[in-house]
Amino acid sequence: MNSILITGGAGFLGTILANELGRDPENKITIIDDLSSGQKTNISSSSHFIKADISSDYLDDIPTHNQIYHLACPASPQFYQRSPLHTINTCVTGTQKILEKAKQWRARVVFTSTSEIYGDSRSLPQKESDLGEVSTISPRACYDEGKRLAETLCFYYRTEQGVDVRITRLFNTYGPSMRSDDGRVTTNFLHQAMSNKPITVYGDGQQTRSFCYVTDTVTALITLMQKEMENFQIPVINIGNDEETKVITLARMIKEITYSSSPILFKPLPTADPRQRRPDIRLARKHLGWEPKIGLYTGLAMMLLELQKRMKRVS
Repeated sequence: MNSILITGGAGFLGTILANELGRDPENKITIIDDLSSGQKTNISSSSHFIKADISSDYLDDIPTHNQIYHLACPASPQFYQRSPLHTINTCVTGTQKILEKAKQWRARVVFTSTSEIYGDSRSLPQKESDLGEVSTISPRACYDEGKRLAETLCFYYRTEQGVDVRITRLFNTYGPSMRSDDGRVTTNFLHQAMSNKPITVYGDGQQTRSFCYVTDTVTALITLMQKEMENFQIPVINIGNDEETKVITLARMIKEITYSSSPILFKPLPTADPRQRRPDIRLARKHLGWEPKIGLYTGLAMMLLELQKRMKRVS
């Protein structure tokens, strides 16, 4: 029996991960979430739920687990910028508390870091060895720098305390179960297009992103957790789709699949918005035997179908 703890398990990614792990009757799943951006309705009745803030609440009563997926922290800028100090505390204090639990339980940890630690990197594709170009005083710094320091904590708990922790840097993940007010580009564009409202593109739309469908990301996380290798030697690994897409291309693609009459409205680019995103995933291919399977057009079509079903249920 695997006793699995998922922090941030009521969020978008945590929901899909918990559902996939729950397919195996040998997995006993506990979810911790403070519901600051996650939703309790996302949690399966088969999972044990603990409402708690890992950065400030008492966690000593949590029973022992042998696997921890540490996802806690809002990933959408509109959520993590809403309370920057809480974002930093979740990344730093919360991560250290979870790593202490992992040390106590002798548990394996998969920590979800982010491509945002690369900042506005000049190198492409972004390799795990890329040191990044980030600002400590931008509106995004609470998340970017919080995740960078969380990675440092993971590194030292790994090398100094012997905790089996694996760090994955996730690039843009999208798919069903994203909140309608999530604020990230795929949900924004889909909801705008479906209601024939202007699709808001920031800057000239020539900036690029990589979009990985959520089931592909979840497969990578589970594979990384299950990887049985003595002293797993890959401390950081990129997970994402290595197909680079311009934001304006995404907008036009969504207009096409929704048959939308929405005009495209250009707005000023937000501060510190990165210009290019494309992961180098050679380590994931080599060491995990993983690569994304679902292309962007197919993934958006599946996401659209789920949104249409959700809207019908509401109406």
